[in-house]
Amino acid sequence: MLEELKQRVCDQNKSLLSHNLVLLTWGNASAIDRESGLVVIKPSGISYESMRPDDMVVVDLNGEVAEGNLRPSSDVMTHIELYKAFADIGGIVHTHSTFATAWAQAGRGIPIYGTTHADVFRENVPCTRALKKKEVENGYEVNTGKVIAEAFRKKNPLEIPAVLVKNHGVFAWGATPEEAISSAVTLEQIAKTAYLTETLLKGGEPVPDYLIKKHFTRKHGNDTTYGQD
Repeated sequence: MLEELKQRVCDQNKSLLSHNLVLLTWGNASAIDRESGLVVIKPSGISYESMRPDDMVVVDLNGEVAEGNLRPSSDVMTHIELYKAFADIGGIVHTHSTFATAWAQAGRGIPIYGTTHADVFRENVPCTRALKKKEVENGYEVNTGKVIAEAFRKKNPLEIPAVLVKNHGVFAWGATPEEAISSAVTLEQIAKTAYLTETLLKGGEPVPDYLIKKHFTRKHGNDTTYGQD
């Protein structure tokens, strides 16, 4: 079942390690097959080095295992909530990468201080509100997905393909599993450079919107000029 997608998700998870976005087993990646409504996700607590495509777990949109002998990631219901909320995404990554998580723990979104940010993110990377006590104690993983969706009520998730969850870490996504990895890699880099910018220039100096628009539209939309046809 979904053998090609299992391979891609396995590769997606292993690339978290190769991009230095995870330590130990702290993180996970998934993809959805929209036609069947099934999600393929990393199993819980399995090392990246040893995992194989056959280890990937297939679940439905209720979180019930459709195929696999291992338990899915403990974050599976957050992934499912995001697939339900954002109809155009095809892959999700969750990490506790160092610089992005530092911003999340500070409860701050990441301002656009340069064109590297604007190449991928049309706006500041938002940080969610803190979960309430009852949201943590009852349906924590589902409610994590819900507060992310809440933060994107007036935003396009494909124009801002990542979020910081306050006190927690990172969720990033894309139209494909591979794009989700790219979003997570870019997010960690801009989190680092934004931190260094504020260290050098207290308060920072956001990029004007016309420069943000120029860089974002060079890579996205109908009039892209970046890359090859």
